[in-house]
Amino acid sequence: MKNKNLISLFLAIPFFVMSQNNDKAQPQVSMLLFVDTYYIYDFNNAQTDYRQDFLFNHNRHNETNLNLGLLKLAVEQEKYRVNLGLQVGTYAIDNYSAENETARLIHEANVGIALDENEKIWLDAGILPSHIGFESAISINNPSLTRSLAAENSPYFLTGFRLSYKINEHWDFAALLVNGWQRIQKVKGNSIPSGGTQLNYHKNDFSFNWSTFVGSEFPNEERKMRYFNDFFVTQKFGELSLTAGFDIGWQQIEKNSKHYDYWYTPTLIGHYQFTSEFATALRFEYYNDENGVIINPSQNGFNTFGTSLNFDYQPFSNLYLRTEARYFKGNDDYFNAKENFQDDDFFIGFSLAYKFTKEF
Repeated sequence: MKNKNLISLFLAIPFFVMSQNNDKAQPQVSMLLFVDTYYIYDFNNAQTDYRQDFLFNHNRHNETNLNLGLLKLAVEQEKYRVNLGLQVGTYAIDNYSAENETARLIHEANVGIALDENEKIWLDAGILPSHIGFESAISINNPSLTRSLAAENSPYFLTGFRLSYKINEHWDFAALLVNGWQRIQKVKGNSIPSGGTQLNYHKNDFSFNWSTFVGSEFPNEERKMRYFNDFFVTQKFGELSLTAGFDIGWQQIEKNSKHYDYWYTPTLIGHYQFTSEFATALRFEYYNDENGVIINPSQNGFNTFGTSLNFDYQPFSNLYLRTEARYFKGNDDYFNAKENFQDDDFFIGFSLAYKFTKEF
C-alpha cells in the first residue's frame, strides 16, 4: 500500500506544479523513461544469484533481466528545481541493499533553490546523484555497457546537501554534506556527517574533474575515517573520445590510528563513433585493494586487472543495442565460479535499452 501511495504522489507532481501561479517564469516540466534490459553469460558459471559480489550492474548469470527501469520527472524554474525518479531492476536491488524496500524505489529525489540573482549559486537537498566518477547509472550515457570497477565501487548516489557555484563558463565548484558513502540512512550509531567537494573544468573538447569524500562508515565506538579522491580527464579528437581516471582512498586501520589502509584504481577508456549508428569502446583498468577496505571477496584483499571490448548499434535515436566482452585476472581466487572461486573471470553481455524524453 505504501508503494502505491508513493507512485500516486509521484504521478501527481507535474499536474500540481503546472497548476501553480508564479510571478516569474513558469516552471518547465520534463519526463524521462529509461528501460535497460540485459543478458549476461558468465563462463565461470557462478551458482549464486549474484555473479560477483563487487559488481552492482548487469550482475545476473545466464538469465534475461531488467537492470534499470527508471521513470523520472524534473521541474525547472529560474529560481528552483525539483527531481524525482522511481526505479526498479537489479541495479536498485544491488545498490540499495542497505536500505528498506520503499527507499529502494527512489532513484533520485531532491529540491534545489538559487541563492543569488544570477542563478550561479544553488543549494540542493535530498537524494542526489553522486559527484564522484565519470559513469552514471544510466548505461547509455557511458562509453561501455558495464561500469568500470572504479564506478561500481564508489557511490552512485548520496543523501544530503549540495552547495554548487558556477565560477565562470569553464569552472564549477560544489561542496556536499551527506549521510555517508552511498547511503540514504546514516550508519546506526554514527553521529558525524560525511562531506565532499567537486571541482570541474571544461572547455571545448576537454574536461577535468576532481572529487573528494571524507567520512566514516562505522558507529562512533568503532569510528575509522575514510578519505577518498577521484580524478578524471576527458579529451575528444573528432569521433574519438579518451577518458583517463584515477581513484585513491585511505581508511584508518582502527579508531584514532595514525596508520591507514589504502586502495587505488586507474582506468583508461577509448570510445570511437564510426557512424551515427555504430560505435565501439575499449577499456583497461586495474584495482588494488590489498587490505580489502572496499572489495574483499576472498578475505585476502583484491588485486585485479580488467579489460573489455564494447560494440554498440543504435538503429533509432532512442533505441540502443549494446554488446560487451569483459575479462578479469586477479592475483588470488577472487571470482565466484561453479564449484569454487578462481583467479579469473570472462563474460559476455547484451543490452537492449530504450530512452524516451518528453517536455510538458
